[in-house]
Amino acid sequence: MNKNTICLWYDKDAEAAARFYSEIFPDSKVHAVHLAPGDYPSGKKGDVLTVEFTVMGIPCLGLNGGPTFQQDEAFSYQIATDNQEETDRYWNAIVGNDGKESACGWCKDKWGVSWQITPRVLIDALAIGGAEAQRAFEAMMTMSKIDIATIEAARRG
Repeated sequence: MNKNTICLWYDKDAEAAARFYSEIFPDSKVHAVHLAPGDYPSGKKGDVLTVEFTVMGIPCLGLNGGPTFQQDEAFSYQIATDNQEETDRYWNAIVGNDGKESACGWCKDKWGVSWQITPRVLIDALAIGGAEAQRAFEAMMTMSKIDIATIEAARRG
């Protein structure tokens, strides 16, 4: 196990979520599935308890802990994209698999995990500061999925 691993709590679908992420994102993989050695509050002996996986090179552990805790926006993956095609591909994969759109490039997958699908052009615009950043920010505030052409137009003024 890695020295630092992100642990995500799922009701019962950690393996399905990990397999979904590994199909969508490059450098993502399910490494191991561990079964419960005994009964526990939200499952039985032999149920999938934890799943070791990576998302774009980030080590994660999915824990099937039951319905006690829910995902929220306090944690999100931020995925930097290079073009509209990549932005659309990730966004559509998440939202199109029973996920939900949110604002400013955020969406949630069907397990409630939040994702920021953020084009680099937006990241760069906000880093510049000044009027250009303000225009890009104001354009972003009107969007769900980020439209790169609109951000680029806002940058130019």
